Amino acid sequence: MTREPLPDTDPPTRTTDLRMAGEWLARHDLAGARPTPLLASRLAVRSRARLATYVILAALILVSALAATFAFGGLQPHRPLPLLALAAAVAGLLLAQSLLDRWVRRVDQRAGATLSRRAAHPIQPGWRAVLGRPYAIFAVAAFAGAIVLAASALAVPDPTVRQLAVVVLIGLLGATAITAMQLRHLLSFPVVAEDEESLTADVIMRVEDARELTTPNVQWSLPVVLFGTAPGWWNAAAVAYLVLSLAACVALHARTPSCATVAQRAMSVQ
Repeated sequence: MTREPLPDTDPPTRTTDLRMAGEWLARHDLAGARPTPLLASRLAVRSRARLATYVILAALILVSALAATFAFGGLQPHRPLPLLALAAAVAGLLLAQSLLDRWVRRVDQRAGATLSRRAAHPIQPGWRAVLGRPYAIFAVAAFAGAIVLAASALAVPDPTVRQLAVVVLIGLLGATAITAMQLRHLLSFPVVAEDEESLTADVIMRVEDARELTTPNVQWSLPVVLFGTAPGWWNAAAVAYLVLSLAACVALHARTPSCATVAQRAMSVQ
């Protein structure tokens, strides 16, 4: 007797996930909406994926710091092996992020396949609707500023500073690539919705994730590797970059509309 293959089904939605989905709806001005198992499962997967991304970025910072330590430790300074190991680690972290995005996409595809009907007017929001011009300008300026800051250390005559700048540049380029990969995934994966409320929730999730991605946590952290070694002018420039970008980030979050408002505007123009 032939054995039928088991269907690819997800475990039942937990009560905790439903409760957290209800709290998420209330925070985004959708308190009247019912937390469905579809929304609860999608939010739970995104929460786990976001935590995994934090681990990946923390690993990037840690590996960069270790590479800086081992590159100039011992009796043979300026060894290239730690830099090669750092480049390999960055490639591995990019692969891990790619697999993580693929996992989230696969969960969304399975959820979409179970829907009895799709949204009446499905949309595919672009970067202007999801990220917005102010956040896009801030992200580009913050990421470019960090790379220019690290690259400027290459002009310092001290070979130790130049080697540390290479370490920071590799880490920053890796962080930028991870962020770009996440944004591409965020803008390209299809909308999963069965009614007007779940469609609104889908767009809100995209806007919320996009705003979190533009926070340059790694760009604020990695230049610390050069503090105490770089000359005074570079330290002053690094402090100015940190203060200005942090002030811009706070002002941006305070003055821009909420994720729910942006999502409703995006849907109204479809």
